[in-house]
Amino acid sequence: MGLLSAGDVAPDFCVKSHTGEDIRLSDFRGKAVLLWFYPKADTPGCTKEGCSFRDKKAEFGQKGVEILGVSFDTVEENKAFAEKFDFNFPLLCDTKREIGMAYGACDDPQTANAKRISYLIAPDGTIKFSFGKVDAINHPQEALAML
Repeated sequence: MGLLSAGDVAPDFCVKSHTGEDIRLSDFRGKAVLLWFYPKADTPGCTKEGCSFRDKKAEFGQKGVEILGVSFDTVEENKAFAEKFDFNFPLLCDTKREIGMAYGACDDPQTANAKRISYLIAPDGTIKFSFGKVDAINHPQEALAML
């Protein structure tokens, strides 16, 4: 499956976060969500992107946007990543690739790493913007500029 398009309904999901709690997209209904997929916890590009989202979280919050990171890493891997870099938003552990398959971050449930893509999901649960190719360093600022 390819990327979702503006106007598509964002598929709901329920998955563990790095803290071990269940996170559902539907829990955020009424708020905008930036859902960013990253290939692998604690790798250089993902660290730069994650730290930039961390540093801009207040700016996203002022615009009513929640940040959710998604990778195929385990709870333990994402917990270590979040703690090492003091991330202030949930990292979702899509170990079964269900979110990745639904959102076009992978084409096969055996895929090792998610594609570096993201979505801005509107408060009504539809896709507002899809980012099919992002630059790890500049993407958080680019996404913020679109809000």
